[in-house]
Amino acid sequence: MSDKKPDSIVYNEQEERYDAGLKPYATNVGAPSITTTDTVAWKNNNIYKVNKQVKAKYDELKKQYDALINEFEYNNLVYSSKFSFEPVAGYTYHLYKDKEEQSFLSIIAPEECTFEHLGSFRLNADKMWKKL
Repeated sequence: MSDKKPDSIVYNEQEERYDAGLKPYATNVGAPSITTTDTVAWKNNNIYKVNKQVKAKYDELKKQYDALINEFEYNNLVYSSKFSFEPVAGYTYHLYKDKEEQSFLSIIAPEECTFEHLGSFRLNADKMWKKL
């Protein structure tokens, strides 16, 4: 029991010496206590910010995806319709439904035609149909 040192004494038994001054932390009883920093608030705040950024990016990508799907569907609708001419880029064409419920493309304006008008489209230089 005589070898046992009090808790307030810093003695390194492996090196058999007193090394209180060599420690990277305070070793005496009067030193301030070592406390860990509270990072929960910082983490929660940053998690909230990151989630907002991810949601904003997701909403932006979803909007672009929906627009792309609409564009694809319009192009599919126009290209699958009947037409007996070669459409010229930059011009407006009109899509109608005939008596047999088949769609066809025409240059005749909706005011001059009695068929069911499905929409007006313009052919771009990249051969994509844009709904007007």
